[in-house]
Amino acid sequence: MFAGIWVESWTSLRKLKDGETTDNLFAFLTTEPNAEVAEIHPKAMPAILTEPDEREIWLHAEWGEAKKLQRPLRDGVLRVGSPS
Repeated sequence: MFAGIWVESWTSLRKLKDGETTDNLFAFLTTEPNAEVAEIHPKAMPAILTEPDEREIWLHAEWGEAKKLQRPLRDGVLRVGSPS
């Protein structure tokens, strides 16, 4: 599960040609890449929540606690494959 935010019905001027619009927005939190991801994307990787308690913290804790989840996965945890 990626750590992210969801905002429903955000009204703003995103594109001048479209004028003011109301949109549902989603963004995911990124962090420094671990060894596997750095080979492909050296700038960042998603903050990935792997344990049920991490998901609970992300969804319900104060930001001071939740922001500690913005860290790369341990090296060796991900397996990178290629498309068939």
